[in-house]
Amino acid sequence: MKTSTLPVPGARLYYEAHGSGPVLLLIAGGNGDAAGFTGMARLLAGRYTVVAYDPRGNSRSELTEPPGTQRIETHADDAHLLLKEVAGEPAYVFGSSSGALVGLDLITRHPGQVRALVAHEPPAVTVLPDRDHWLAFLDGVRDTYMSRGVDAAVAEFSGALGQRPVMEPQGELPPGVREIVARIRRNFDFFFAHEVTSFPRYEPDLPALRTAPVVLGGGLESRDQMPYQATAELATRLGTEVLDFPGDHVGYIPHAAAFAERLHEVLTRN
Repeated sequence: MKTSTLPVPGARLYYEAHGSGPVLLLIAGGNGDAAGFTGMARLLAGRYTVVAYDPRGNSRSELTEPPGTQRIETHADDAHLLLKEVAGEPAYVFGSSSGALVGLDLITRHPGQVRALVAHEPPAVTVLPDRDHWLAFLDGVRDTYMSRGVDAAVAEFSGALGQRPVMEPQGELPPGVREIVARIRRNFDFFFAHEVTSFPRYEPDLPALRTAPVVLGGGLESRDQMPYQATAELATRLGTEVLDFPGDHVGYIPHAAAFAERLHEVLTRN
């Protein structure tokens, strides 16, 4: 694995590259970073140059200016500049959660850089029939974070989305794992302070996406959760379907081998 950093306007992106072959860019969402893709990246490294990075403000991608309100478009510009750095031809892209929204904006505004995009459970709140309910709820989560702190916000957020709450790890962890867990938990502060109300207000460019090489994916175990439901509604708007992937919203972590094979299968038929 090779690691490096890339200066971009307002931040310095940390990224990792595994393997060789056509570039496959992995975009994390929420409080995630490149470490969440390590298992899958190692498995795919014999087929692709797998590039994963920490989104600006998360983990090792430090900001060089005040954060302000984060926008999907700014994060898509980061992905665009990273692809300019690491890929000499159109790349494959996989985005998870809000990272999938970043991928949708990337392929909309920089279509020549993307050979195919797999957007896994993009929480496209603005296409939902009950969008106002969810936007109000997420505004409330930020209020909870500001008044009661990160643990209360995580519990409220995870509970309403039907996802497993983030728990403190049990037992003694290896030092490297402890460091990863600690920084992922710290990233929740950035997410709730600067992203949780702005990211869901992103409006996908539906006419552009209808002609783009986009595959929408969803977890077999998360069909009753809002991000999957938003993905299904987006698929209806685009005249396509949601392809099944192993596990839930972050199935690529506990089911890395099966998820990697499914991703490769989907990419190579597009």
